[in-house]
Amino acid sequence: MILSVRNLTVHYGAIQALEDISFEVDQGEIITLIGSNGAGKSTTLNGISNVIKKTAGKIEFNGTDITGLAPDKIVAAGLVQVPEGRRIFANLSVQDNLEMGAYTRRDHREIGADMEMVYSLFSRLKERRRQVAGTLSGGEQQMLAIGRGLMAKPRLLLLDEPSMGLAPILVDEIFDVIRRINRAGATILLVEQNAYKALGIAARAYILETGRVVKSGPAAELMKDDAVKTSYLGG
Repeated sequence: MILSVRNLTVHYGAIQALEDISFEVDQGEIITLIGSNGAGKSTTLNGISNVIKKTAGKIEFNGTDITGLAPDKIVAAGLVQVPEGRRIFANLSVQDNLEMGAYTRRDHREIGADMEMVYSLFSRLKERRRQVAGTLSGGEQQMLAIGRGLMAKPRLLLLDEPSMGLAPILVDEIFDVIRRINRAGATILLVEQNAYKALGIAARAYILETGRVVKSGPAAELMKDDAVKTSYLGG
């Protein structure tokens, strides 16, 4: 087990956003969290990364309690989040954005090799490596956000809504890359509104409603679940 989340609870003022969320991620898996808008999916990732204040709960990563660890220390430990909305450095070049992803690293020789790995995954980024990132298309910006995350050398990659706002052909491309990243050794925790796509690549899934886990199980079984099909898979 690479990640253990126990009784994660988050409040935004008087509003309870998460209530006793618990789940596990095993080494090498793709796990997905699915649910409607406002279900608490992104808040769960932000709580794990410690970029928001938790009311309660315990997070263990690779056997170490990281509940109160600073976000940059969590990244340095190998737990890396690609946030919703991409949040690239719009005024920097593609290459500068990727280099920023490696800011916690000191293994300079390997950074260059990882840069080439990212460019092999996303050939369009290599073609545009000197281009200002803010002028990229939405799909290219999402590729850049994922590539920047990979430059931190993650053992566990948290992906928050990677297909949001993309054309169907680009969604297929992004999900193909997620599979390739997983096959290369990274464990992935995926938050995704496209439940059909997410369940199609995940080993297991957790379904969130109003800040609670209401159902979980093997992704292939949940794809056949009548309630899941009605609520998340269009019938």
